[in-house]
This record gives sequence, C-alpha cells and structure tokens, in this order.
Amino acid sequence: MVARGAHLAAIREHGIRIVESDIGAFAVRVEASDDLRELAAADLLLLTFKAHQWPAFTEQLTPSARRGVTIVTLQNGVPFWFERTPPLKSVDPGGTIGALFSDAQTIGGVVHVSGHIASPGEIAQSGGLRYLLGEASGQNGARARGLASVLGSAGLEASVDDDLRRALWHKLVGNASLNPVTAARGMTIGELMRDSEALDEVRALMIEALEVGKALGLVRDVEEEARARIAYAARLDDVKTSMLQDVEAGRPLELDPILGAVIELGERHHVAVPKQRAMYERLQRIPLRQVP
Repeated sequence: MVARGAHLAAIREHGIRIVESDIGAFAVRVEASDDLRELAAADLLLLTFKAHQWPAFTEQLTPSARRGVTIVTLQNGVPFWFERTPPLKSVDPGGTIGALFSDAQTIGGVVHVSGHIASPGEIAQSGGLRYLLGEASGQNGARARGLASVLGSAGLEASVDDDLRRALWHKLVGNASLNPVTAARGMTIGELMRDSEALDEVRALMIEALEVGKALGLVRDVEEEARARIAYAARLDDVKTSMLQDVEAGRPLELDPILGAVIELGERHHVAVPKQRAMYERLQRIPLRQVP
C-alpha cells in the first residue's frame, strides 16, 4: 500500500484498520511505503489516488509500466483510456499517461463505495460494496474476471460489466452534479436531498452531463436517466462526497477529471454545458487551507 505522512506511519505500526464498514471491522498488516518503487514487484496495481494526482505518481509508476504490469483505474472522473485520440487535456495532457499504459495493460473500474480516513491508519466505509470492472480494450478478458473473483472472495460485490464505458459515464453524471453542489454548499447528500434549490442545481448539472453522454452514444433517455441518478443518490443519505471532504480538508479538488472532462467532451461533440462551466469556475475560487 502506498500512503503518506501520519497515515503511512500508522499503517506501518498497526496495519490498516477498517473501523466501520458494510462487512464489519477488521485490521490487516500490509507492506507500506510512500514510494511504490520501494515495495515488492506487483502483478497488478489498484490505482485509488485521485485522478488529478496522476502527475505526482507517474514517476513511481514508470518502472511498473515498463514491466508490463496491469493497472486498475478505480478513480472518479473520466480515465485517461476513455479517449486516446487525441488525449483529453483535462485528463491526460500531452498523452503522458496513455504513452505509459496501453489498453492491453489496463482494466477500468467503476466504484460505488463511500468512505473516508477516520484517523491516521483507520478507514470508515459505507454506501455499498459494488465494483464494476472491464477491460479498457472493451474485451472481457480473463484478467477482469479474475480480479472480480478475488474481490468477491473478500466479501465485495464485484462483477465484470460488458459496457463499462456506459457504466462509467453514469457514475460520472453523479460526480459532476452531486459532488460539486455538496462541495459548493457544504452539504451532505442527505442535506442536499432535502433542499429543493440545491436539488434543482444538481438536476441542471446532471442534464448537461447526460446530454454529453448522449452525444457519445452512452445515454439513451436523458430525463429518465436523471430521475434514476437522483433516486440512486437518495439512498446515500448523509454521506459526504469526496469533493466535500477535500473542501473541508483544504485539499485540491478533482475538478479537471470530472467537470473539466465533461466540458472538454462537450466541446468536442458540440454540446453546450454552461452550468458545468459556471460550477467549475465557482469551485476554482474555493481557497486551499493547506499545501497538498
């Protein structure tokens, strides 16, 4: 496991502790470092850092890429492999990541799980255990099925999705609407659901993201999908989105892989997204309280 600071120190001393989760509390001893290159060589890497943090990890990942290691993108937003020609500036400027990892080395993932670091070395998880996996190449190969089997044996609800791009976009629609509104207004999902003005703002952002998805061939009925996304979010109750957690901690927000990607793909496919643009600019003005 790659971690930093007090979190890393606690993991080294006590292991990683799951203090609350949908499968109970437990602790596991793991090899941990702040540099992947110091850890034993891996066959497969689960990438769970924020998508906008790629530049900070590219150097660490380069040796693994050269060895042909398989990576699994378990991040919010549009992944680098989603559009390769040309690469998205908001996700992979200059195509640096895509040059490291081919589709043949990449498994995509869509995570429907919530959680946060309760204290250094301790994780609180909620919101379900659903993981969708698929080959970036579009083929459902043995690697994705094997990983789903391993995650399933650990008690997680993992499966291979025949149309991961569609599943990924539907998750993105929530990230590009719920996350920014909760971050801008300082609300949990439950609080947002009980506020009609905030919910209207979420719906407007959803509609724009769904229209871009429709232009990509990934969304069939915009209105129906918007209702389904809001209904799905309602079950999360008082979950804090990752973007709200970042605002509260004074960390940089994952704006470009989420809102930035929707805006850039909207431009490519001639879909106007003025509310996405306005929200992007609004969140850019939130001050950071600490150095990342």
